[in-house]
Amino acid sequence: MPWKSGTVMDSRREFVRLVEQGDISVAELCRRFAISRETGYVWLRRYRAEGEAGLRDRSSRPLTSPTRCAPEIESHIVDLRGIRPSWGGRKLGQRLRDLGVTRVPAASTVTEVLRRHGLLDPAESEQRTPPQRFERSAPNELWQMDFKGHIAMDRGRCHPLTVLDDHSRYSIGVIACANETEQTVKAHLTDLFRRHGLPVAMLADNGSPWGGSGATGYTAMEVWLMRVGIRLYHGRARHPQTQGKEERFHRTLTVELLQANRFADLIACQAAFDAFRRIYNTERPHEALGLAVPQSRYRVSQVAFAEALAMPDYYAEDVVRRVHQDGATCFRGWRVKLSQAFAGLDVAFRPTATDGVWRAYFMRFLIAEVDLRDQAGKTAAVRKVSDRSAGLVTV
Repeated sequence: MPWKSGTVMDSRREFVRLVEQGDISVAELCRRFAISRETGYVWLRRYRAEGEAGLRDRSSRPLTSPTRCAPEIESHIVDLRGIRPSWGGRKLGQRLRDLGVTRVPAASTVTEVLRRHGLLDPAESEQRTPPQRFERSAPNELWQMDFKGHIAMDRGRCHPLTVLDDHSRYSIGVIACANETEQTVKAHLTDLFRRHGLPVAMLADNGSPWGGSGATGYTAMEVWLMRVGIRLYHGRARHPQTQGKEERFHRTLTVELLQANRFADLIACQAAFDAFRRIYNTERPHEALGLAVPQSRYRVSQVAFAEALAMPDYYAEDVVRRVHQDGATCFRGWRVKLSQAFAGLDVAFRPTATDGVWRAYFMRFLIAEVDLRDQAGKTAAVRKVSDRSAGLVTV
């Protein structure tokens, strides 16, 4: 309860003086000064023990804090934050435990240590909201890949190519490329396939060199991956959340490496990428993994990469046709336009439940539906089978 009038110290002096006079009871004086009896007896007890010094305000800070973060632990937190300035309380705490530090406090305490040392940006903290996450059930079911825009070097430009396992968030590769051509991507993917084995499918953006923007055609990259044994999916146009894990990885790459460094050439870039990838996979706790590191959840694929590209083979009942150099083939007297990427290769046609509508396959992959019901034309209507799926929207 507040003191009624005058300064706080004057009111307290007057209160204890009147009590000492003994003319009015303590209870009555407490009522007149609008304070509780508990408060009145506190100030009276302090005055009798310490004189007027006992009437001064005291800090509410406890004399001892048995649960307070130990100075050496606080020093570890501050030092690690200096090394990893973009990591928050959960990651820092988990990393300290991984390093063998004992009695690491809760993530909220680690965050409070950062705040006390001025190592948190309040505006950035307010913007952080937990995302809704979806993931594949096992490693190598889906790899996401993309270029992270180009970055300037002292000599030329670097185009970082990143490949990420959807289930474990394991960085399959961060590669410093001189360009974004199909030949460059195929060469680097081949190296990754040799080392990590083959995924079931891959997810990429639309456009060069990935493909996906054409209504019916396939690119050489898509056909090459099908021959390797991998289906390439494409994200929905203008929906970057389809490749949410890649987008998030690119942000981490920017914050923790690219924005703080300048590189001389591709060799220097690759050396930095290799060091970053090691930290990302083996040291950096990942919140989406319950603060485990990606390496703890990743296993290499049991499906090995075959150096010789497989040739298509089909069932005996399939209607098999060779694709010409112009990307078309003849089927039942109709010209069926597919893609020049299939030139020189065989495709198979299989009937559907709808009379006059057939499905075209390349190896085990469904590539198109062919409609022969338009009797007026000489060229069949071909619809590329959608390679986009709502189930691929993974953040």
